[in-house]
Amino acid sequence: MLLESLRKKVIEIAQKAQAEKLIPLTMGNFSAKDKTTGLIAVTPSGMPYETLIPEDIVIVDAAGKIIDGIRKPSIETPLHCAVYRKRLDIGGIAHTHSTFATAWAACHKPVPVVVAKLASFIGGPVECAPYRPMGSEELALTVADSLKDRHAVLMANHGLLAAGPDLDTAFNNAVIVEEGAKIAYFAMPLEQVKYISEEECTVLRAIALAKYGQ
Repeated sequence: MLLESLRKKVIEIAQKAQAEKLIPLTMGNFSAKDKTTGLIAVTPSGMPYETLIPEDIVIVDAAGKIIDGIRKPSIETPLHCAVYRKRLDIGGIAHTHSTFATAWAACHKPVPVVVAKLASFIGGPVECAPYRPMGSEELALTVADSLKDRHAVLMANHGLLAAGPDLDTAFNNAVIVEEGAKIAYFAMPLEQVKYISEEECTVLRAIALAKYGQ
C-alpha cells in the first residue's frame, strides 16, 4: 500500500483530536506530507474517524490530484495543498473546530498572547483569516497567505488550522491554541490581563526552537 505508515499516522491523529474534543462528529480534517515524494495523505470526506482504516486515507499530490485511494478526499483538500505549496517547512496540518478557538474566529479576532506557550510554539498571536466559503479555492489561498510564518491561523466563522513540521506537532499546536484561546477568554473580563509583547514573543519562540525537546 502506498505510504501505509503515513496513512496510519493520519488516522491516529484524527482519532486523538476527536478524543481531545477538538472536533465534533466528522468535522475537521487532517493531513501529512511525505518528505520523500511530496505526496499528501489526507482524511476522507464525511467518514467517522473511529471507523477509518488505512485504505480510507486518500493520497493526493500538491495540486490536489488523487494519486491513490478509494474515497473522496476531504472537501478542504485544496486548503491543505495550498499551505503545503506555500510553506515548504510544513509536513502536517490539523484543521479543527475546537470550541474556544472557533469562538474567537466567530468574532473575527486574533487569539491574543496571554500565555508564554502560545508565543513559544505558535510564534505570536493567532491571527484570523478573512471569511471565505468552506471548501473553496478562495479559502485555501486566503488561509495560506494569512498563516504567514506562524504555525496556526484562525478561519473566520469556521475554525482553526494548525501546522507543524510533522502531524504530531500540528496536533500539539492545535491543543496549545485551544488552551491559549480558553485562557484568554476567561482572562479578558478580569480587566487586569497583561499581554506578551511581539518582541517578547520573538524571544520566547527563539528559546523554544533552540532548547525545547530532545
